[in-house]
Amino acid sequence: MRVGFHTFGCKLNQYETEALASPLHSQGFDVVSARQDAEVYIVNTCTVTSRADHKARAFIRGLARAHPDSQIVVTGCSAQLEAESLASLAKNVVVVAQSEKAVLLDLPRFLEEAREGRGRPAGGLTDPFALHASESSFHTRAFLKIQDGCDSRCAYCRVPLARGPSVSLASDEVVRRAGELEQRGCREIVLTGVNISAWRSGGQGLEGLLLSLLAATRQPRLRLSSLEPDAISEGLATVLRDPRICPHFHLPVQSGSDSVLSRMKRRYRAEKVREGVALLRAAKASPFLAADILVGFPGETEEDHAATRQLIEDLKFSALHVFPFSPRPGTAAASFKPRVPERVRDMRARELRDRSRQLSDRYARSWVGADVEVLLEKREGLAAEGTSENYLKVVVRGLPAGEVRGRIARARISDAGQKCTGEFACFLDMSLVFDPLLHYN
Repeated sequence: MRVGFHTFGCKLNQYETEALASPLHSQGFDVVSARQDAEVYIVNTCTVTSRADHKARAFIRGLARAHPDSQIVVTGCSAQLEAESLASLAKNVVVVAQSEKAVLLDLPRFLEEAREGRGRPAGGLTDPFALHASESSFHTRAFLKIQDGCDSRCAYCRVPLARGPSVSLASDEVVRRAGELEQRGCREIVLTGVNISAWRSGGQGLEGLLLSLLAATRQPRLRLSSLEPDAISEGLATVLRDPRICPHFHLPVQSGSDSVLSRMKRRYRAEKVREGVALLRAAKASPFLAADILVGFPGETEEDHAATRQLIEDLKFSALHVFPFSPRPGTAAASFKPRVPERVRDMRARELRDRSRQLSDRYARSWVGADVEVLLEKREGLAAEGTSENYLKVVVRGLPAGEVRGRIARARISDAGQKCTGEFACFLDMSLVFDPLLHYN
């Protein structure tokens, strides 16, 4: 049986899709992208914004129309909160709550129950770490989920409603799973979760976990999916100096205005963001720093927006992930007033997205002439596309014949250009072209 997968949302969702696909492949299922024909489709949804919900619904409707004889299984965060409305999209749609996603590991039994009309209502809770991707069907980099849920109650966010309170995978199990990935030849592990800064186990925090992983493994480089600005301490920054930890950090900053951050119920203010970025820059030479920015939050004035722009310029971020505010059901901010007019909100978002492209171009061009190590992901003739340790999407030329996926090439950047081929996800429309291979292992 062929099973097609499609994922919306964050790296955690990507991980959980891999963690479903890997065992199904081992059970003999033909695992493919949802762009291909399949008997069963599994759609992993996101509910972080209204746009994410809308995109998922449109995709599910289209998939159901195009494949009326196939079973469409919808899971993820939106499925946890909007089960009934998603199930009503089409007759061949069945919904599995985020909390019960692991039931899909026994897909034959689930499909039999679905055919008999026995649904999977939201509410039951399976082990949030039952899904483990020991192999990768869709990504060269391995994702390792170390944490789930969130204890924060940010005014705009539905994620705690969908995933519950913060929970952490035990330290020894994290180390065991990382060792398993290394034994399988994995060269990069991405530590992921809803808020990995909240990871705690046996009296350890993230700093201690990183030390344990570095001691227990030899080869894989480690990448952090995101860091809360107020969790960046001097002790953590000292650990981040290790060369095996990638110089790429993603910070959910949201705003540069203290008054907006306060109304958002964020746990820090702009000065803490500045302090955290300073520690990261001291730990790593020219790191790639990305920031989430939420624009048009209720009550956001021109002065507030200007404070966000100033913070972005002062800290020289490498990229921005810009989200226009949308009121989410069940959150405090859904009733906040006054609302920023959509025209103003969207104008601010366009402005920051334009600035993000400029910042990314500037960062990429600053690396011309420098050497980087590239995890190769997709071959294109004598070249291959991949990701550098500092998260630049690259094209490496002059490779020897043979399989290159999952190998690391050390190469020198010769130019920053606009090449983007096939389905390769060029970073913000930027790609780097490299001189002939300098080192390959």
